[in-house]
Amino acid sequence: MSATPAEQQLARYSFQRKLDEIGACKGRATELISLYVSPGKQISDVMAYLRNEYAQSSNIKSRTTRKNVMWAIESLMGRVRSFKDVPSHGVAFFVGSKAVGADKSEAVTFIVEPPEPLNTYLYRCDSTFFLDPLLAMVHEPDLWGLIVVDRAEVTLGLLRGKRVEPLRNRQSLVPSKHGRGGQSQHRFERLIEHAAHEFFVKVAEMATELFLPRKDELKGILLGGPGATKEFFFKEGFLQYELQQKVVTPLFDTGYTDEYGLREMVEKATQTLHGLELTDEKRVVQRLLAEIRKAETGLAAYGERDVARALELGAVDTLLVSDGLRRRRITFRCTACQREFVRSLEDAEVDGALAAPCPSCGAASVGEVASEDYVEGLFRRAAESGATARLISTESEEGEMLAKAFQGVAALLRYPLAPAAPARSRTTP
Repeated sequence: MSATPAEQQLARYSFQRKLDEIGACKGRATELISLYVSPGKQISDVMAYLRNEYAQSSNIKSRTTRKNVMWAIESLMGRVRSFKDVPSHGVAFFVGSKAVGADKSEAVTFIVEPPEPLNTYLYRCDSTFFLDPLLAMVHEPDLWGLIVVDRAEVTLGLLRGKRVEPLRNRQSLVPSKHGRGGQSQHRFERLIEHAAHEFFVKVAEMATELFLPRKDELKGILLGGPGATKEFFFKEGFLQYELQQKVVTPLFDTGYTDEYGLREMVEKATQTLHGLELTDEKRVVQRLLAEIRKAETGLAAYGERDVARALELGAVDTLLVSDGLRRRRITFRCTACQREFVRSLEDAEVDGALAAPCPSCGAASVGEVASEDYVEGLFRRAAESGATARLISTESEEGEMLAKAFQGVAALLRYPLAPAAPARSRTTP
């Protein structure tokens, strides 16, 4: 079964989260190794390459760097050897020694199977991990239908992430206009227009066959081509009505109607697609602000505490989460008084929380019991309560407001909630 939009967004967030973790690693020297293995590459070829790099690394002048690089390559060979075949999308390995301060280092290993096929085989040893090929896969994960058409030819395809996938190409065989005069001219023109009409009907049938079964997955349909044919095809409503409503306007001018035409249209549409996504996000946040302004009757909650309460009561219709959140929800236990408490902490605050005293007894004996990514936890709780969850980009003004003014989390509600009662203070008799 295909993933839901919320599952797709959460997968994208988790992927970005992993890249952030990998990107934060810094080596004291060129001690961090990045290895990208593309689909179809033979494991034996990769091992041969690594053995050669291992031999070359013995020439590194710095004893510490030489030791760390040779360890990293040995570890990398062990990881690669565990794969019988390269996964269908390829695989990326990140192995090395990151600096942790006080002239000390710590071994790190990450293995990432990307959401899209890798098109490169690459080995790099540097003071940081090389992430460019994976970072290019983070944005625009949606599925779009593609049609480039004129009277002579049509090509249909899909845009999945950054990858253009041609599906079908057909020549029209519609005769070109001729210069004959006399009584036969109008008859030939009628025949040409009839042939063009039949071709457009056939194009619409192909689009229905290829796109209609995926209409719930499709973010939209891009329609392009040279000249005015694309406008005629769109305005005359040849497409099935559900697909017609998914066509992105304005339409796109291209010089070709083959596979190159698909790629040309995608290149021209990049800004439009990104703008559509941001516009949709702005609309949702503006609706949230309108509900907040209604005060007691507003269908909105914001901030960590109020949203958690709304989720617990099953009142959330749409959960809005900033994609800039980097936070963990951690359960601590004091070994002295055995009290457990939960804190939501930024990544940078996690290490310091373990050194903090117990809020109940003040003992410096706090241990971590359980830990969960805050955003993943919100999405899980939203799914359990039947709410829709979505990530909001920080690239728009509204998205930045959500991140800064509302602690990165807010919700549109099914019904208004009464204010939470203040906690009663206990008095000792």
